[in-house]
Amino acid sequence: MTRLAIVTGSTRTHRRGRAVADWVLATARKAAPEGVEVELVDLADFALPVLDEPAPAAWGIYAHEHTRRWSEAIAAFDGYVFVTPEYNHGVPGPLKNAIDHLYTEWHHKAVGFVGYGVNGGVRAVEQLRQIAAELKLADVGPQVALSTYTDFDYTGVDLTDPTVTGVFAPDERHVGDLATLLDEVTAWSRALAPVRGRSEREPAAAYS
Repeated sequence: MTRLAIVTGSTRTHRRGRAVADWVLATARKAAPEGVEVELVDLADFALPVLDEPAPAAWGIYAHEHTRRWSEAIAAFDGYVFVTPEYNHGVPGPLKNAIDHLYTEWHHKAVGFVGYGVNGGVRAVEQLRQIAAELKLADVGPQVALSTYTDFDYTGVDLTDPTVTGVFAPDERHVGDLATLLDEVTAWSRALAPVRGRSEREPAAAYS
C-alpha cells in the first residue's frame, strides 16, 4: 500500500485551503491508482509554533511534543500533495515553518502541488520546488493551478467583507489535472521505496 498525504498550507481562520484540500482528498480517493491510500493532514490541527527546537532538524532529536507529533504524522507517508496559497509572491509562513520542523522525514519521497490564488499559486509552487530539492523530495511536473476568480463562486455574498471566501467550484478540467498529478506522485513514491528503505538504516548524523 502506498500512502499519500494531502497537506494544507494555510492555517488562517477564514481560509480557502480547507475546501480545496477536501476536494483534493475526495477526488484523489476516486482517481488515485489502485493500491493508494490518501489521507488529509491539516496544519491547523498541529498548532506548530515558530520553529523552537534546540537542535537542527537533521539530527531528528526533538525536544517538544508538538514536533514529535508532527514528525510521526509526516513520516507515516510515502508521498505528499501540498495544497498551498500564495502569500506575497511566495510560500505561506505556516507551511514553510512546518516543513522546516523536520528533515529526514521528507527524504526520498515524492510531492505534487495544488496551488490557489489570484495567479493560481504558481509562484509559491515554484519556491516549494526549490525547497523540495533540498529535502530530497522528488517533485513531479504536473500541478493544479486554481484561480480565486474563476474557481470560486461568489454569488449572493457580500464582497465588501474581507473574510468572504466564496464557495469552491473548480472547473471540471482540474479533475484531469489532479489525476495526472496523482499518477506521477504515486509512481515516484513507489520508485523511491527501495531508497527509503536503505536510508532508514543509515545513522541520522549522516544528514547533519
